[in-house]
Amino acid sequence: MKTVKFLSLIMAVTFISFIVTSCDKDKLDKDFDSSSMQQLAQDEINMETSSNEALDDANEVLSKGGSLKATDALPCNCVIDSVLVGDTMTYTMTFNGNNCNNTKLKSGQIKIKRVITAAWSAAGTTVSLQFINYKVTKLSNQKWVMLNGAKVWTNLSGGLIKNLGNGTTTSVAHTITGTLQASFSDTTTRTWNIARKKTFTGIHPNALILSIEGLGTSGGFNNLATWGTNRHNENFYTQINQAIVLKQSCNWDPVSGVKVHQIPADTKTATATFGYDANNQLITNGNCPEKYKVEWVKGSFSGSTFLDLH
Repeated sequence: MKTVKFLSLIMAVTFISFIVTSCDKDKLDKDFDSSSMQQLAQDEINMETSSNEALDDANEVLSKGGSLKATDALPCNCVIDSVLVGDTMTYTMTFNGNNCNNTKLKSGQIKIKRVITAAWSAAGTTVSLQFINYKVTKLSNQKWVMLNGAKVWTNLSGGLIKNLGNGTTTSVAHTITGTLQASFSDTTTRTWNIARKKTFTGIHPNALILSIEGLGTSGGFNNLATWGTNRHNENFYTQINQAIVLKQSCNWDPVSGVKVHQIPADTKTATATFGYDANNQLITNGNCPEKYKVEWVKGSFSGSTFLDLH
């Protein structure tokens, strides 16, 4: 009889413990705020898009080469000047207006420095980029990001993007490293380090494909595309575990690939998987994406959501 009572007591205690644990888990699941992880994923896309567009504009200038003046402005609403000092050419790109497809407003400057004896088309040629209050505003929502800092840009493979698909050039690979500070429209800031490899394939001018890989190592993480401090003053590390693929025919939106955002101090992880349609399904038949999936984990708790690319 005592044995039965004892077993009943154990079962009751176990049941109560289960109920309490379940309630605590439900509360943690409900109370945990994943917004910082979602914000980190969105910031990464916005900043990378702005940075990629800046590199595209700079590449257009470098591909033309020589001394450029204001009348040679190549990107829309951009005035270009050039000064030669010794063997170093400095191109100053000053932005003041919409981009060519009227989706973004740009302002500020980008300075490009290169040694004139090293052609940009030659393998191993390196140039430096300086971002000076380079501000990109989305016209659809008036949200903006402003970049300041410096990058080192290397033509790893040699060749020019404008020659892709001409029968002789099948791919062009660049590496980009550096440090930028980003300021956002909500007055927050973020500092990030960059280490990426960008490989272009396809056919110029309207059917290019871009693949992005992470090259950085820091804090015990590898395959890092970016790392630094986010808007919440947390150290973060962003790995590319599967190359991010963007298509020019999809307005350079990411059609596939996987990024993992880590915030070790708070044991938070967010995995961004690209290539989803408006119905949260993986895209098929060469369709363009409209969303991406973010799966977050904090300790033993997790969740997921789909976010719009625009």
